[in-house]
Amino acid sequence: MTIHKMRTTNFEDRNYLEWKEVAVKSLRGKPFEELITKTPEGIDLQPLYIGDQLDNISAIATIREAKQQTGWIVAQQQYALDAKSFIAELTNSIERGNEAIIYDGANPFEWDEKSLEKLAKLIASYPIFITNTSENDQLLKAFDIVAQEDRSKVRGAVSISGWRLPEDYPNVRTICADVRSAHLNGADAVTELALAIAEGAENAITYQSFRELSDQFFVRFAIDTHFFMEIAKIRAFRILWNALGKSFGEKTVTHIPILTETSLRTYSKLDPYVNLLRAGNEAFSAVLGGADVITVHPHDVLTGTTPASIRYARNVQLVIKNETLVDKVLDPSGGSYFIDTLTNELVEKAWALFVEIDAAGGYNAYVKSGKLGQRLKACRSASAEEVAKGKKSLIGTNIYADLSAIELKETYGIEVEGRLAEPFEKIRAHFQELQPKTILLTFGELKDVKPRADFVSGLLATGGVHSEWSPLFTSAQEANEWLAHEKPDYVVVCGNPSVTEEVMTDLLQDFPNGILIDAAGKYETEVSEHWLANGLNGFIFSGQDKIAKLTEIKNKWKGDANNEKA
Repeated sequence: MTIHKMRTTNFEDRNYLEWKEVAVKSLRGKPFEELITKTPEGIDLQPLYIGDQLDNISAIATIREAKQQTGWIVAQQQYALDAKSFIAELTNSIERGNEAIIYDGANPFEWDEKSLEKLAKLIASYPIFITNTSENDQLLKAFDIVAQEDRSKVRGAVSISGWRLPEDYPNVRTICADVRSAHLNGADAVTELALAIAEGAENAITYQSFRELSDQFFVRFAIDTHFFMEIAKIRAFRILWNALGKSFGEKTVTHIPILTETSLRTYSKLDPYVNLLRAGNEAFSAVLGGADVITVHPHDVLTGTTPASIRYARNVQLVIKNETLVDKVLDPSGGSYFIDTLTNELVEKAWALFVEIDAAGGYNAYVKSGKLGQRLKACRSASAEEVAKGKKSLIGTNIYADLSAIELKETYGIEVEGRLAEPFEKIRAHFQELQPKTILLTFGELKDVKPRADFVSGLLATGGVHSEWSPLFTSAQEANEWLAHEKPDYVVVCGNPSVTEEVMTDLLQDFPNGILIDAAGKYETEVSEHWLANGLNGFIFSGQDKIAKLTEIKNKWKGDANNEKA
């Protein structure tokens, strides 16, 4: 095709129904619903979004009005163990692109007068954000040291129960809806949004006007790997906050800052460099969603950070900011039919849940009633099941596991309960200490054996179990003779269904004692029950609960080993 023809060629307009008709044909008999993805929030993600389907355009405009300016604050946390190191690391970090002071008081330390004075000077120049601390934390004395004439320059957000900010800090916010705890306990995006708005509503009642609250309020979210959902979550909050303000009679609702951090719920101690990829994904979601403050946790934060890992985490944000120039755009994800629609759906569902919470007596009453606990438990169980069955992938943890030895003991890392990878980490820790000699017992031709053997070895690897192939056998007798010589602890029979059914009965009849045996694949109930009655332990198959299976192997093999020793 010539350039002239390319420039003058026109294409007919097509509508959604025409596209859908072609899509259905391409599915070759499968229902169109196969293309729809259901999310934990109860939202159906469609395969195609068009402008005609987008409702509530005026609400989307609220996002840009609320954000007000482009960009965000790069707010990287310090992981020092003493005051002098904290100041040194903070100074170094600021020189290399960090733009804020982040302090997590989960592991507080002593502060000397000199270090507090240095911190006070830094507070006057850079925004400060404090989390997870108490009124007794010595770091808070720095606010008393800041010179009176400099206090109006101090910006940031500090919400600590029982502690009052000293006088003359007009630009430091002290009221927070921090939904990170709910997030770590399994909350989905709808739950997080509803809780944040419910906390805001409960606080608003104690103020003379909603504007007074808005001047003191801020919100903290953890950002998960659900890329588009997390973008929509941040955007949806701005619409919800505006709606809440209007419900309190405000004509113009004041923007409040949204603080975000990469989610430790998705981090894993297994194959930790994958956490760096997760962090990049989550940070980019926060950027596109329009977060005001972003913290990226280092990939090894669970086991102890290093100067290199801290630098990598900081550079994740700096690369996004300086190499994509996305910080020059207001609401960079706006205009995407998909994201705008998803934002609206989150708003509707979160507002409905907020109304339910309000009807129950408000945020605190909802928590005390146990309803929040029940909701979080259901969310957490659903997520754990998806990870265990492989419906949700944690690369390097429940799929594509690296069998290299891993140090799983905590050093100076952050301990976070409720992470999705925890069950696999516990299994890995066990098999790292006690490793069964595992053989994939292969029958038939290589082309039939390999897919099953690769699947089984991959599943076992998620628990830290090393496996080796046997030679390709053609009969049960030669396989049993080989096993009697090799003396493995655990065997998985791998072959195509017809070959496996042909050899299994004879294999079990003369199978060596003291070896745990499973079969790869799923079989008819009558066949399965016959094998199980004759010594087969069980099966390994796609969609299986990997944690349950690995735990079964651990318990039964350990029991057999203990019996032999006795």
